[in-house]
Amino acid sequence: MIDTNSFMVFSGTATKYLAERICQSLGCPLGKLIMTKFSDGEFAVSYEQSIRGRDVFLVQSTFPNSDNLMELLLMIDAAKRASAKSINAVIPYFGWARQDRKDKPRVSIGAKLVADLLSVAGVDRVITMDLHADQIQGFFDIPVDHLYASGVILPYLQSLKLKDLVIASPDVGGSKRANTYAKFLGVPLVLCNKTRARANVVATMQIIGDVKDKNVVIIDDMVDTAGTITKAADIMIEAGAKSVRACASHCVMSGPASDRVQNSSLEEIVFTDSIPYAQRCPKVKQLSVAEMFADTIRRVVENKSISDQYIV
Repeated sequence: MIDTNSFMVFSGTATKYLAERICQSLGCPLGKLIMTKFSDGEFAVSYEQSIRGRDVFLVQSTFPNSDNLMELLLMIDAAKRASAKSINAVIPYFGWARQDRKDKPRVSIGAKLVADLLSVAGVDRVITMDLHADQIQGFFDIPVDHLYASGVILPYLQSLKLKDLVIASPDVGGSKRANTYAKFLGVPLVLCNKTRARANVVATMQIIGDVKDKNVVIIDDMVDTAGTITKAADIMIEAGAKSVRACASHCVMSGPASDRVQNSSLEEIVFTDSIPYAQRCPKVKQLSVAEMFADTIRRVVENKSISDQYIV
């Protein structure tokens, strides 16, 4: 049984729903923290109980707006100044991860900047899930525990018991992730080759592989405006697919995404609850990763390996 006196779990504003589920799984209370907001938009963090000598776990996804990242940075700084034994940032969705390299001249590398901000603030460990690019782990000089949403998505797919299943990637960049699912399930892999007119706008798309009379599941790490994934679904139905579903780790779903999903050929789209989803769309389903993160926290506290929980 885990010693709940040796560690404490706190949450930022945006991810409190997930932190509460994590604490329920761990059998410990959610720590008391106050976020004081000023009229000009500035805010301050204060812990309402002693954290001296404790292993502190701070749960906060850093999705837009940037207040979520700033909250996490202030939580880390306050914990450091309050003499926490260790500060562990639990970031189910690591924002700015799409800016992982210079893809053209004179651009920022946002993922590296965020990594530097967290390190300078004083974090000792990062626990995150399905980074947009695996190499972001190397942006840190501290331990990074990188979890995979496949731990909850694969059991769900298996429960559907779909015949003539095909796994698809919405673009070439996501082929490695989709191929991992296809290998585990022992089914074929199909790729979509797309070109973009500009950010968030798909110009053309072609299917590489056979989807005729198949039940297709598109695998991705996140869905933002849903332009790519809905276009892929529509093209696959036109190519003779029996059904098309999508599974993605992070439910960004900004702008017109919910309407696009609702009006598309997708039967359903499955996410984890790494990001809260307020706009209700009947086709959207969320699976909780609270138990997975709770198990990881438990293993970190007890100095046990976390690789045992990986399905793929």
